[in-house]
Amino acid sequence: MLVDLKIKNYALIEQLEMQPSPLLNIITGETGAGKSIMLGAIGLLLGNRADTKILFNTAEKCVIEGVFDISAYNLKAFFAEGDIDFDDTCILRREITPAGKSRAFVNDTPVTLETIRLLGSKLMDIHSQHDTLLLGDPAFQLNLIDLFAQNASLKDSYSEVFRRYRKLESDYKKLETALAQSQKELDYNSFLLNELAEAKLREGEQEELEDELKQLEHAEEIKVKISNALQFLSESEFNVISGLKDATYLVGQLTEFGEQYKNLKERLDSCAIELNDVVGELENAERYTEADPEKTEQVQERLNIIYTLQRKHQARNNVELLQIEADLEAKVSSVHNLDESLATTKEEMEKAFAKVEELGAALSESRKVVFDHFTDEIHTLLADLGMPNARLVIQHNAGTPTATGIDVISILFSANKGSSPQTLSKAASGGEFSRLMLCVKYLLADKTALPTIIFDEIDTGISGEVAVKVGKMMNQMAKKHQLVAISHLPQMAAQGNAHYFVYKEDRVDRTISRIRKLSEEERVKEIAQMIAGANPSATAFQSARELLAM
Repeated sequence: MLVDLKIKNYALIEQLEMQPSPLLNIITGETGAGKSIMLGAIGLLLGNRADTKILFNTAEKCVIEGVFDISAYNLKAFFAEGDIDFDDTCILRREITPAGKSRAFVNDTPVTLETIRLLGSKLMDIHSQHDTLLLGDPAFQLNLIDLFAQNASLKDSYSEVFRRYRKLESDYKKLETALAQSQKELDYNSFLLNELAEAKLREGEQEELEDELKQLEHAEEIKVKISNALQFLSESEFNVISGLKDATYLVGQLTEFGEQYKNLKERLDSCAIELNDVVGELENAERYTEADPEKTEQVQERLNIIYTLQRKHQARNNVELLQIEADLEAKVSSVHNLDESLATTKEEMEKAFAKVEELGAALSESRKVVFDHFTDEIHTLLADLGMPNARLVIQHNAGTPTATGIDVISILFSANKGSSPQTLSKAASGGEFSRLMLCVKYLLADKTALPTIIFDEIDTGISGEVAVKVGKMMNQMAKKHQLVAISHLPQMAAQGNAHYFVYKEDRVDRTISRIRKLSEEERVKEIAQMIAGANPSATAFQSARELLAM
């Protein structure tokens, strides 16, 4: 419920604050005093759009803040989804700067306009006498029946199964599309894969082949140069190995003259070992280096295969070709896997749909069971409100499963005897619709935690005893739900647990709108003036006291 409301710098309101009663709050005042302005400000708080034209003082920002007790509203999941800190006391705030920038906050956390609009719809319900669109909406009508039948648990079970079915249906369609596309590409991908598989590529092969080809193509040159090197190292009369051996012997004779010669001798020994290894490897290389045209041709052919595949697949090396081969293998394999996945998903989807039909039928039956009870209750309430001949008919058809079930309903209404029930937009006047909507919300008050309801002149078109009954009905509703009613009828005003008076105050430079809570004596005077005008008689005062006593 709304605990505190602050409005600053909005239209004719310089600053306004009220702490409404948790029960029935009545707001009265002369036409144009600012009641509709208050509703406009509350609309802003609930997410309506605004511009700088609403600023009372164009040099300051407009701030509208509402403090709500939401302990009974079960909104923790909503706050968690929006990553907003939850508390049983929730603060909504809208700010409009002179530059026209709008900001919204929930518990001091900046939020989008859509977030505050969604949350606001769960906290406050502004009902206007012209608000026929809502009750005329089939989805709203279906929700009314579910609330009356207390179908929350059954509806949640159905919704969960339906969401699963739709997810599986979506997955199935995606798999169908993917399979059709994959099958189109299967032959081509299989051809490419076989071509790469037959090539039996391996990582590093290209580099090895390119090195081998260089050696084969330059075999004679390599052999001559190795032979010359061996001449210098080991085969000529004055070869390096012999010279090194002699040098090592001479230095070895110097080791008794110092440690440094011993170290030099060891290093020469190491050089001899390394040089002999080099000579051995060169001798092997010379032995196996031969011009081999057949081998050269084989290596060239293998490289040509690799180069051709690289050009075809726009790959830079064998590593990329091997990755392309793996990708093609996965694509070809996936076609076979898609067949299996498609069959499995279809089976799961059919099972889910069967469950949707089962729970949809149960939900439908639960709804149909209360149709007569719902309409009977509405007829009784409407008769109490001066509409004894009103008829409400629930037209029902079974449809294909949707997110709300398998039912398509339409509420038809007739206010007068002999008239055929029609859709609400055609059958109900403003006053008749207001009473019908009040009856609907009165019934739901016992079934669910309704948000704070604001009735904007719901008493239009009624008077006398009917007005008294409307007031009593609202008083009864307010025992479970906070109500705010803007009214022009004294019978309604007398039913309030708290009475606020909206008035204009004329300053030298401009007119401002104010609100104040009336004391008991002030309520008597205000109701008397509502009965008899600005200068009420003693009789009017007495009537006011009698209304309050009722």
